[in-house]
Amino acid sequence: MGSCGIFASVQFCMLPRKRAPADGVVVNLEADPETTTATDNSNLVSSSFKKHHLDSCINAAAATESTAKNGENSAIKAGNSGQSNSRVVEYSPSIMALGDANHTEIDEDLHSRQLAVYGRETMRRLFASNVLISGMRGLGAEIAKNLILAGVKSVTLHDEGVVELWDLSSNFVFSESDVGKNRALASVQKFQELNNAVIISTLTTKLTKEQLSDFQAVVFTDIGFEKAIEFDDYCHNHQPPISFIKAEVRGLFGSIFCDFGPEFTVVDVDGEDPHTGIIASISNDNPALVSCVDDERLELQDGDLVVFSEVHGMTELNDGKPRNIKSARPYSFTLEEDTTNFGTYIKGGIVTQVKQPKVLNFKPLREALKDPGDFLLSDFSKFDHPPLLHLAFQALDKFVSDFKCFPVAGSEEDAKKLISIAGNINESLGDGRVEDINPRLLRHFAFGSGAVLNPMAAMFGGIVGQEVVKACSGKFHPLFQFFYFDSVESLPTEPLEPSDFRPLNSRYDAQISVFGSKLQKKLEDAKVFIVGSGALGCEFLKNIALMGVSCGDQGKLTITDDDVIEKSNLSRQFLFRDWNIGQAKSTVAASAAASINSRLNIEALQNRVGPETENVFDDTFWENLTVVINALDNVNARLYVDQRCLYFQKPLLESGTLGAKCNTQMVIPHLTENYGASRDPPEKQAPMCTVHSFPHSIDHCLTWARSEFEGLLEKTPAEVNAYLSNPVEYKTAQRNAGDAQARDNLERVLECLEKEKCETFQDCITWARLRFEDYFVNRVKQLIYTFPEDAATSTGAPFWSAPKRFPQPLQLSAADPSHLQFVMAASILRAETFGIPIPDWVKHPKMLAEAVEKVIVPDFQPRKDVKIVTDEKATTFSTASVDDAAVINELIFKLELCTENLPKGFKMKPIQFEKDDDTNYHMDLIAGLANMRARNYSIPEVDKLKAKFIAGRIIPAIATSTAMATGLVCLELYKALDGGHKLEDYRNTFANLALPLFSMAEPVPPKVIKHNDMSWTVWDRWILRDNPTLRELIQWLKDKGLNAYSISYGSCLLYNSMFPRHRDRMDKKIVDLAQDVAKAELPPNRRHLDVVVACEDDEDNDIDIPLISIYFS
Repeated sequence: MGSCGIFASVQFCMLPRKRAPADGVVVNLEADPETTTATDNSNLVSSSFKKHHLDSCINAAAATESTAKNGENSAIKAGNSGQSNSRVVEYSPSIMALGDANHTEIDEDLHSRQLAVYGRETMRRLFASNVLISGMRGLGAEIAKNLILAGVKSVTLHDEGVVELWDLSSNFVFSESDVGKNRALASVQKFQELNNAVIISTLTTKLTKEQLSDFQAVVFTDIGFEKAIEFDDYCHNHQPPISFIKAEVRGLFGSIFCDFGPEFTVVDVDGEDPHTGIIASISNDNPALVSCVDDERLELQDGDLVVFSEVHGMTELNDGKPRNIKSARPYSFTLEEDTTNFGTYIKGGIVTQVKQPKVLNFKPLREALKDPGDFLLSDFSKFDHPPLLHLAFQALDKFVSDFKCFPVAGSEEDAKKLISIAGNINESLGDGRVEDINPRLLRHFAFGSGAVLNPMAAMFGGIVGQEVVKACSGKFHPLFQFFYFDSVESLPTEPLEPSDFRPLNSRYDAQISVFGSKLQKKLEDAKVFIVGSGALGCEFLKNIALMGVSCGDQGKLTITDDDVIEKSNLSRQFLFRDWNIGQAKSTVAASAAASINSRLNIEALQNRVGPETENVFDDTFWENLTVVINALDNVNARLYVDQRCLYFQKPLLESGTLGAKCNTQMVIPHLTENYGASRDPPEKQAPMCTVHSFPHSIDHCLTWARSEFEGLLEKTPAEVNAYLSNPVEYKTAQRNAGDAQARDNLERVLECLEKEKCETFQDCITWARLRFEDYFVNRVKQLIYTFPEDAATSTGAPFWSAPKRFPQPLQLSAADPSHLQFVMAASILRAETFGIPIPDWVKHPKMLAEAVEKVIVPDFQPRKDVKIVTDEKATTFSTASVDDAAVINELIFKLELCTENLPKGFKMKPIQFEKDDDTNYHMDLIAGLANMRARNYSIPEVDKLKAKFIAGRIIPAIATSTAMATGLVCLELYKALDGGHKLEDYRNTFANLALPLFSMAEPVPPKVIKHNDMSWTVWDRWILRDNPTLRELIQWLKDKGLNAYSISYGSCLLYNSMFPRHRDRMDKKIVDLAQDVAKAELPPNRRHLDVVVACEDDEDNDIDIPLISIYFS
C-alpha cells in the first residue's frame, strides 16, 4: 500500500485555512497525491459549513494525532482552493475499551435532550469513541446518521463499491448525480453537515483485520459470513476487545448479531433512575419488615440491593452498606437482615435501590452461528420465525457465494435454489434442525433479498445505532446476541406476477422488486398529511421521499408545524442545520426533503392543527386525503387529529418516543379502535400544600421554583402593565370581581410599584437579598413556629411524620457561592423587568458580596395568627374574606397614589421562562430557588442541568428511537396505502432500546354496538340528505327502532321531548333551527352540519348511536 501503510486510502473531511467572507464556506478537500491509491477515483470533496461553527471542527481535527502501524507518519493534506500551503493532520483513533471520558466539554444547549437520556458520563465516553461503519447502502447511512447526531468522536465510512440508481430507494445522502461515485466518498459532505464536531473519514479499499484495532466499535452491513467470522475472531480476541456488529436488511427481513467480547460490563442495564421510597416503619425482627408511606408505589423487586439513609432510631442501617431484599410488595419489603438487636425505629428514612453492573459473556460469531441460544422475540405471533431466519440468512450467504448474485425478484427458480440450500443446511444441524422450513416464507425472503428498503433501514439503523452507543459507553443492556425481524405482512394482499417486479430503471427499483410496480404507483399518487416537522417529522419526510410517496403527478404531501428551529433541535432533527435556527421548521424540512427526492410534491404550512384553523384544514382538505401521519409531541393535538380522522374516516398512523422508548399505533377505519379510545392515566400531581410548605423531593422544590419564577417575573409585571395600560378598565374589573383573586392581583401590583419598586441596580440587589430572607429564613421560621418539631395532629400522631421533613432556616453567607449565585441571578432578572442597566461588577463575587452586605435586613418575628394550609385537597391559598370589597377599594386608592410617582410611559418587561438559553439566568434562578429550598428541608440538591430537565419539563429524546419508530410506521404505511389488509396484518409496537425490548401485536378492534339487525362502531357516521325537518329526522330514527328524546347541535339543545314548546319546532328544517336557536354560523363552503342525538329503544334502554350528518343544499 506504499509508504503510508494502511491509511493510504483514507480520505479526510478537513477545513480550509481561510474562511470565506460569506455566511457559509465551501471547502474543497484534496488528498495528498502520495497517499492516494490508483483505485480512488474521487479526490475532491466539497462541503458547506456555518461560519461560526467551524472552530469546533478545527480544534477536533488539530487535536487528532498518531502514527500509522508501520511507525511512519500518515499525513493527509487538505488543499485550500489549489493554494500551495496546506494543513497537515496526523490521524489514528486512540485504542481503548470504552472512550476516555476526561476533558470533554459538552454543548448542553445542543445535546440537552440527549443528556436527559444518557447523562454526562455516557456522553463523554461517546465523544471519545471511534466507530467504523462498513457498507454505505441505506442501512449504513442510517447508522452513520444516528451516530454522528449522537456525537461520537469519529466515524469512518468504508465502502469499495459505487453508487447505483438502485441505492436511491434507501440512502438519503445520495442523489442521481452521485451514481458512479464511490459510496463512502459520496456520503462525506452531507454527513459532515449533521455535526461538525465529529471527524468523518473514508476508507475505499479492501479492509484488513488489523485496521479494526483503531476503533472501539465496528459495524458491517454488507459482508459475507466467511469474512465476518474472520473479522469477529480478531475483534473478540483483541485486547481490549473491539465491539463487533453485523447487521443486514434484505427486503422485509433483517438480522443483527452483536459480539462485545468475552467479558463486557454493562454499567447501567436500563437507564432508569434508582427507585426510592420513604420509610414509615421498620420492625426489630429477623428478617425485618420495612414499610413505606403510600405516597408512591415502590418499584423494587426481589433480589434488589438497597441502601438506607436518614433513619432515626435504627441508625445501624445508615452505614451505606447495600442490603438484599425479598418479598417486595407495592408499599413494603422484607430485609434479609436480623434487626432484633438494632435500635428501635423512631422516624424518617429513605431507602434507595443500588443499581448493579452486569457482566455479559459474548460468544464469537463462529460459535454463535452453530449455537445461537435464545433469540430476542419481537412478535409472539411469529415465535417460529427467528430460528428459520437464522437458517435463511446463512442460506442466502451460500447462494450469493455460489452464484455471485442475489436471487432475482420474482424468480421461482432462484427461490427454489435458496429453499434447497436452506434445507441442506437444516439437515446438517441434526437435533438442532428446524422442524418446518416454511417454503412460503423463504420464497418471500428470496424475492426481496437484493433490496434494501428505507423503512427497514430506518428501523434497523435505530437499533444498531443504539447498540453502538452501548458498546462505546456501557450504558443500557446490549442485544444478546442475535435479533431477527420480518414484516412479510406488509406485502400486497393480491398475488404478484413476475412481471410486476421488473425494474423500471427508476430510483424505486429496489422497492419495486419487493412490492411490485402497482403498489409503487399507489405510493406515488397518495395524498398525505404529516402533522409536525420536529424529530419524528424529519424522519418521516426522509422516509417518504425515499419511498416515493406523493411523488407522482396525482400525489401531494402537506406538512404543517407552527414552531421554529432551535439549537437543541439539531441533535436529532437531522434535516436542520445551525444556519436554519429561527426559521420555520416545516419550510426548512420540506425544502430538505425535496432535495432528497426532487419529484416530491410537498406544501409546507405554519398552521397549528386545531379548531381555530378549520378554515385552512377544511372539509375538502380532509376528504381528499389518503392517510394522515402524526408527528406530534402533545396529547391534546393528537386527540384533535384523531377526531378529525375518525370523522372523515381516514387512516391515522400514530407514534411517539420517550428517551430510548417508542410506540406506534395504527388507527385504521372500521378495523381498529381510534387513538382516543384508550388513555394513559393522568400523571400524579403533588398536592399544593406539599409543594408550598412540605416538600420531600427535589421535584417539589423545582415545581415551586418554576411557579415563583413565573409569578415574580412574568405574571406580576404583566399584571402591572395591564393596570398601567388602562387603569380605569382594570380597576373596574377588579371591583366587579370583588374576590380573593382580585385582592391578590392588586396587592402584587401595589407591592411591585411601591414597596418593592426598583430604580437602581442596588435596589435590585436589595430586592434579591430580601427575597432570600423571605423564602429561606422567615417562611421557615414561621412554619416551625406554627408547627414545632413535637407538634401532633388532631389524632395525636406526630405532625412531622413521613413523608414530611422538618425544615431548618438558612443564613446567607457571602462565602457560599450558591447564595451569591442566587442573589446575582435574581437581581439581574429583576433589573431586566424594570429596564435597569446591568453593571459588569455584578458578576464579580467580591464586589457582589460587598453590595449584598450593604442591605439592611429587618428582624423577623413569627406571628400566631398565620394560617398555613395543610389540606392536601386545597387548590388555592387565596382565602375569601367578608371585607374583600373594602380591602380592594383601599388597595385601588393606594395604587392611584403611587402611580402618580411613576415616570411617564413607564412599563415593565415581563420575562417568559426560556430553558434552552444558558446565558439568560433563568435556569440559574430556578436552580438557586430549588436548591436553597432543598437545603432547608435536607433534600439532595441538583445541578443546573438536572434542574433544567425537571423544571423545563424536557422530554428526553434521542435519534435512534425516533428513527426506529418512523421505520416501523412506514412499514405500516405500505399496508395502509395498498388497502385490503386485515386487522391481523397490522401491528402496534412498543419498544425499549435500552433493555432491549420489542413488543408487537395486532391493534385492538373498535367496540361494536348492536341494535336489532344493525351494528355500528365509533367509525360510523349516519348521513341524512335532502335538508330534512326535525320531524323527518325523528321519524327516520323511529323507522330504525330508535326513539329520539334529545337532539343537540354543539352545546345548544335543538329538541328535547320533555319541553312542550319544542314541539313547535317539529316542521322546521334542522339547518334553520341550528342557525336560529344555536346561532350557528355555517361557512359558505359547508354543505352539512352534525347533530348529536340521544336515543332509547322500545324498552327505554339508552342506545349510543353514531353522529348524524344533516346535508342541505
